[in-house]
Amino acid sequence: MTRILVTNDDGYRSPGIRALAGALAPLGDVTIVAPIEEASAIGHALTLRHPLRLDRVDDHVFAVDGTPTDCVNIAVTHVLKGLPDVVVSGINQGWNLGDDVTYSGTVAGALEAALLGIPGIAVSLRATRGDYDFGPSSHVAATMAEAILRRPLPPRTFLNINMPHGQPKGYRVTVQAKRNHITSVAQRHDPKGRPYYWIEEGQDEWQPHDRSDYQAVRDGYVSLTPLQPDLTAYHALEALEQVSVEGEAKVR
Repeated sequence: MTRILVTNDDGYRSPGIRALAGALAPLGDVTIVAPIEEASAIGHALTLRHPLRLDRVDDHVFAVDGTPTDCVNIAVTHVLKGLPDVVVSGINQGWNLGDDVTYSGTVAGALEAALLGIPGIAVSLRATRGDYDFGPSSHVAATMAEAILRRPLPPRTFLNINMPHGQPKGYRVTVQAKRNHITSVAQRHDPKGRPYYWIEEGQDEWQPHDRSDYQAVRDGYVSLTPLQPDLTAYHALEALEQVSVEGEAKVR
């Protein structure tokens, strides 16, 4: 039977992960391995400086006091004792678009899958002040998981899905949007007058791009972005070679 690993960065109690697991159940044997507590914006962090605990919540749900990356590795080595057929991470309550994927624990779960040679999918839904409707995003996640199980993406590639509110108009294959980043760090003082700092979400503006993930969800479409762990800036190799030659000449 097909083995499906589900994780997230919102914690194993998140309604998004339960909705996702339920939608994936018809495709195979689903196991949830997710953080005990919320681990949002933790990126692709791996815990190396303290031991990790694995709690069995029920037969198919396990909680780890670590990051999404920790969860995938512990799931493979000690829960499933082997590689699953697909890893699906989400459903995140808030988009993971453009440059923001580098911060995302949700995306990191799918990234770790790709590094381990497993098809990976990250799923995120637009943030809302009210109750979340995970129905459409769960359906899209299951549809794309089934498609990728039939026809996998190239090696070391994973899929980042972002969803608009409500029923989407359709699907768009997209590229990452770019932001004009603004750093916002507020300084405050505790009751003893000592300063502390709070990193706030800046009002960064997205750069216009007709094929970007941001534009797709703003237009009401599902954004499907293929991502990879290779961060090499290939277009800069030639320029860097010239710099290195000049630097080497100065050393001689």
